[in-house]
Parts: sequence; C-alpha cells; structure tokens
Amino acid sequence: MARLRDNAARVVWIICVTLALVLAAAAFSYALEANEDNALVQAVRDLANTFDLGFFDLDNPVKEFADPNGSVKTALFNYGIACVVYLMVGRILERILRP
Repeated sequence: MARLRDNAARVVWIICVTLALVLAAAAFSYALEANEDNALVQAVRDLANTFDLGFFDLDNPVKEFADPNGSVKTALFNYGIACVVYLMVGRILERILRP
C-alpha cells in the first residue's frame, strides 16, 4: 500500500509540474513575442488556455494591464500566478498522498 501511495504522489507531482511548465512556456511565448502562426507556439498557448484554471484566463484575467506592453504583462502575471498555484497544490497533494 505504501508503494502505491508513493507512486500516486509522484504522478500527481509530475502532472502539476508539467502543467506549470506549460503555463510558463505560454507566458514566455507572449513575452518573447513568438510567432503566433507557429504550430508549436499555438499548441502551447492552447494548452495553457485549457489548463489556466478558468480563473487566470487571459480573456477575463485576474489583473489586466493597459499600457503599451499590457498584453505581455497580463500574460506573465496571470499565467505566473497559475504556475505558482499548480506547484503549491501539487506539493500539498504530494505530501498528503506520500506515506
């Protein structure tokens, strides 16, 4: 039973870290002004849009910046917070599951 819980904890942590990395990559694609027509950039942004928890969505962000670089700042702020949330929740769940 302990081995099963240990493996489950690892899987949960890996999933949360992977989702945080996807969100970070999407935020950096906005910061670096990556080519939106690139399939990889579009795939990362679509994944981030899917896993942004609905609360950190760029269409209805927690905080929106209105200056000339506002879209970049909005993406970095909202996706950055979502990354932190995924890492915190992942670590908490990992600690709960691990024997």
